[in-house]
This record gives sequence, C-alpha cells and structure tokens, in this order.
Amino acid sequence: MNRALLTSLATVGLAQFIKAPISQMETGQWKWSTMFKTGGMPSSHSAGVTALTTYVALKRGVSSIPFALAGMFSLVVMYDAMGIRRQAGNIATEVNALEETVDQLVEQHKPAARDKKEERARLEESLGHLPVEVLGGVMLGIATGALSYLLEKPDRPNRLLRLFR
Repeated sequence: MNRALLTSLATVGLAQFIKAPISQMETGQWKWSTMFKTGGMPSSHSAGVTALTTYVALKRGVSSIPFALAGMFSLVVMYDAMGIRRQAGNIATEVNALEETVDQLVEQHKPAARDKKEERARLEESLGHLPVEVLGGVMLGIATGALSYLLEKPDRPNRLLRLFR
C-alpha cells in the first residue's frame, strides 16, 4: 500500500467534503453539488499536493529527492490554481454575463424569438482559487499529511530526527 498516495487522495476527498458546510455558512443553503465542483474553500488540489509533500518530508526528509519532486509539484499546482485556472473562471463569468445581456436584448427587440430561444449551458465559473482558498488547502494538507505520518506504525525510533537528514 502506498501510504503517501492514499494520504493525498484522502485529503482531496476531505477537502471536497468540507466545501459543502463552508458553502452553507456563506450562503445559508446546503448544496451537495458543492462537493463535486472545482474552486471554493479549501482548495482540494492544494490540500492533496501539500499532504503528499508533508508526508514525504516527514518520511524521507527535506533533503531527499522525493521531497524535492513533491515540493515542486505542489508549487506548480498551487500557482496554476491561483493563476491560469482562476483567470479562466473570470473569463467564464464575463462570457456568461455577456450571453445574458444578448438574450435580454434579443427578447426586447424580437418578442417572437423568445419562443425559438435555445437553452445554452452556462460556463463553469468557479475554476480557480483565491489565495486564501489555496492557503486553506495548504493548512489542511499539512495537518493531514502530518497526521498520517504520526499514525503510521513506526519503523524506527527517532522518526522526527529523520526530517533534517
């Protein structure tokens, strides 16, 4: 069993589950669908890669090559979540607003077009993350990565000393 991978995947699942109660606190409505969407608090991508990096750091040490790989992977994922994916979500918001404006104009000037109007799917707007959402994911990932390591059956004494080898 690859405990590092399982820790990371379990953390992604936990982060996705946590989105529903956080969304309820913000909106006052419970929506199960929130657990299956991208974006929102906390960032499940950031939580998963940070849990992996934390677990690897504790298991193999911060001077190990697996830690370097996990750390770089984490940085790329978090940068992408706050950058490109967030901008794609902003563009989707603008396109959806533009489509609504066009639909209103058509409806005002051509009432007959209302009957022929075809339904268009709205673009997904919550693709990326705000920095605070990424930070929430990082904190969750550190906690679950460390907890997984501490709950693991110890293979040697002085396990925490291995971190700085």
